[in-house]
Amino acid sequence: MVSITAQPAPIDLDLDHTALVIIDMQRDFLLPGGFGETLGNDVGQLQKVVPPLMELLAAARAAGMVIVHTREGHLPDLSDCPPAKLHRGAPSKRIGDPGAFGRILIRGEYGHDIIDELAPMEGEYVVDKPGKGAFYATDFGKILSDNGITQLLVTGVTTEVCVHTTTREANDRGYECVVVADCVGSYFPEFQRVGLDMIAAQGGIFGWTAASADIIAALTGSERPGIVAAS
Repeated sequence: MVSITAQPAPIDLDLDHTALVIIDMQRDFLLPGGFGETLGNDVGQLQKVVPPLMELLAAARAAGMVIVHTREGHLPDLSDCPPAKLHRGAPSKRIGDPGAFGRILIRGEYGHDIIDELAPMEGEYVVDKPGKGAFYATDFGKILSDNGITQLLVTGVTTEVCVHTTTREANDRGYECVVVADCVGSYFPEFQRVGLDMIAAQGGIFGWTAASADIIAALTGSERPGIVAAS
């Protein structure tokens, strides 16, 4: 058990029952020319997350933590993409359209996959999700249950959409969530600030927020047997 400096108050983490969750760090969202940029977004805002998240991921791997990566995307025939999602708004390109990195947000395409810097290693879980939250229509909940996970370190993009949705879903299921403030990102700085404030508001209504440096210090100072994840 380690104590982490966090908002709204310190939290004790049982590292044997904590998983690092890395949400949707995909090329379509982060790379110049990808889907995110075609919508008029500044992908540089998301790229700020990469260096601290690389350090946190390395520390989590060294500590033998359970690590779960998620990817938002759909089947090639779009049968798992509801019309309300597919046709919303008037973007320059839509899910399934040809993009700079293959068909946009289609499983198996280059753009759908995770950026090279954070590529999953053997033994780490990869959850493909058709929605914003990691629990909907996936085996994410089973992975956590099978590994005895009760606490989550939540990272990834975007703060106000997939990170928030997953954190709220996890909170409703009884998980304690620590959103790592410098390891989540939004295209919109104001959404980033407000999104983090909302997590810890009212005494931690959805969980805690903490800096990666404090978590890394706890991980690197701990001595514990490694967890072997299923392939």
